[in-house]
Amino acid sequence: MSKKWQTFKRSIKQLSPFISPYKWGFFVAILMVVVTNIALAVAPTVEGMITTQLMSDATNIANHVPNAGVNFAAIIKIIVVLVTIYLIKTLSQVVLTFALTNSIQNAMHDLRNALQEKIRHLPVSYFDKHQFGDVLSRITNDVDTVSNALQQTLTQIISGVLTLILAIIMMVRINAMMAIVVCMIIPIALLITRFIVHRSQKRFKAQQDALGKLNGAITEMYTGYNEILLFNKQKKSIHQFKDINENLCQNAFKAQFMSSIISPCISLVTYTVIGTIGLIGSILAISGTLKIGQLQAFIRYIWQVNDPISQVSNLSSQIQSAFAAISRVFEVLNEKEEVITEHPQPVHEIEGNVTFDHVHFGYNEKEIIHDLNVDIKSGQMVAVVGPTGSGKTTLISLLLRFYDVTQGGIKIDGVDIRDMDREDLRSLFGMVLQDTWLFNGTIYDNIRYGRMNARKDEIIEAAKQANVHHFIRTQPDGYNMQINEEGNNISQGEKQLLTIARAILKDPQIMILDEATSSVDTRLEKMLQEAMQNVMKNRTSFVIAHRLSTIKSADLILVVRDGRIVEKGTHKELIQLNGFYEQLYNAQFAEQE
Repeated sequence: MSKKWQTFKRSIKQLSPFISPYKWGFFVAILMVVVTNIALAVAPTVEGMITTQLMSDATNIANHVPNAGVNFAAIIKIIVVLVTIYLIKTLSQVVLTFALTNSIQNAMHDLRNALQEKIRHLPVSYFDKHQFGDVLSRITNDVDTVSNALQQTLTQIISGVLTLILAIIMMVRINAMMAIVVCMIIPIALLITRFIVHRSQKRFKAQQDALGKLNGAITEMYTGYNEILLFNKQKKSIHQFKDINENLCQNAFKAQFMSSIISPCISLVTYTVIGTIGLIGSILAISGTLKIGQLQAFIRYIWQVNDPISQVSNLSSQIQSAFAAISRVFEVLNEKEEVITEHPQPVHEIEGNVTFDHVHFGYNEKEIIHDLNVDIKSGQMVAVVGPTGSGKTTLISLLLRFYDVTQGGIKIDGVDIRDMDREDLRSLFGMVLQDTWLFNGTIYDNIRYGRMNARKDEIIEAAKQANVHHFIRTQPDGYNMQINEEGNNISQGEKQLLTIARAILKDPQIMILDEATSSVDTRLEKMLQEAMQNVMKNRTSFVIAHRLSTIKSADLILVVRDGRIVEKGTHKELIQLNGFYEQLYNAQFAEQE
């Protein structure tokens, strides 16, 4: 129990910074809960007064009391009081709903913003270990679970406790002995709830984890849907989905079933108590010790004792899901962020000299880059070639500080990049990748993404330099053509040209082109090459390419193998060496030549 209490305290402590700015809204909501429950507590007694009055009038009529009849004046007065009570209750519930909903949604708004800001500062290594779909699930599903739990459980728990206390007080006023009998419901209900909740908590955690895995699987499946069809992996994907879905189904069933049986068990206890009270109350009413209206009110109060206990029990599934969701949300918020550079070196205009000085790097203690040394001069076009897995892309990741070197250093114009602010460092670079990224929007907006304050004439000029202006003009809407969410209403080559235009518009000091021509046909390759030459003009540039024909003009070619530079020089020099580069070149072009 102490562990659960610690979990509860930790959850409240973690949520409190997001809730505290809206504490007055929560205070108003709680105040309205109090008003509502006082109205509910008084109502049965007032209703019972009508029954008592009618019973009294009926008795007088039966006994032939002079001028006996129904006292409509007294009954109307009671009804007016009763209507007033219910109006107060209704108004307080409206205010309660508004104040609570506003406060909770604002708190969740801040929580989502905090998650988004946190993700922005997480190291790339975090995403290597976590599925994208699972991270997405934490931002959406888990936050929604917390929101729904707060919306539905917070007031109901407070209301339930108040209803319970007020109902017991009103029952004691009517008959203390019968009130003691009714109070036996509470400890029995608590024992039932504790017994079941103890066994269901793990299931709710497993349910949320399974939901995160399902989101991850769905995201991966539909992101690579074409590849799944191409390689006839539909059955495997369906089988994988069914396994994860089956796991979610089993955990959800066990969690929901176990929490759902609480209410029927408590109701069984309540019905037993009502039967007992009905018997005792009838005897007391016949003996004249208890009025019939009081017995009616008392039975109503029994249900007011049962209802909050059943509600809290029914809410146990939401509460447990919320605790599991809070845990998953704050796992992200508590992750170690990228190390912030203290007193970063200011980045102004740079020349673009890049030095790799005895660089070592590895993932999970396995070294991938071994003592790499290279000195690159400003304005040079540097090509990086080598077999798959040799470390080409890793070099670029280190240069952009997606990862930090484990030994040695990387310098730009003599300044270690670890002494620069990451945002300032990355602002120096432009990138054109093999896997192009375009968002749902116009062509104009996608190019402008490179520099949001760019003028229209600058955007058009960037498109011309990227050899994509003519294509844009041939479209019905020109620069206002809408690129769909998948980006499949234009060809791969055209997408590549648009990303080059975006990079040209950014006007970076250092350019990186990673397999930029590997996904296009030879017809477009020439256009891409021309565009790439434009984007690399007067800039230090790094080109990673499998097509060795594209890097013949490079000022420096680095041949990487097993994390080491085994050869370096121009194309001509490397061919003359008759080494590893020459083997790669001949293997690729033997048939053509």
